[in-house]
Amino acid sequence: MYRRIRDCREDADLKQKQMAIQLNCSQQTYSNYELGHRIIPPEILIALAKIYNTSVDYLFDLTDVKEPYPRK
Repeated sequence: MYRRIRDCREDADLKQKQMAIQLNCSQQTYSNYELGHRIIPPEILIALAKIYNTSVDYLFDLTDVKEPYPRK
């Protein structure tokens, strides 16, 4: 999962600092999410899926389908 989150960020040409600002956390906290040193809270996972226009399942590496599910 952590590798996929980093890959999504890099594919979007974003820096960790930019993601940290969007997620309202420090760059160090975001770095720890990507490295797997810190558990990612559900609300952050949902925010990441929205930012990267994908599903949480994709971030968890449960599917290779990058497109998000239809939203309510």
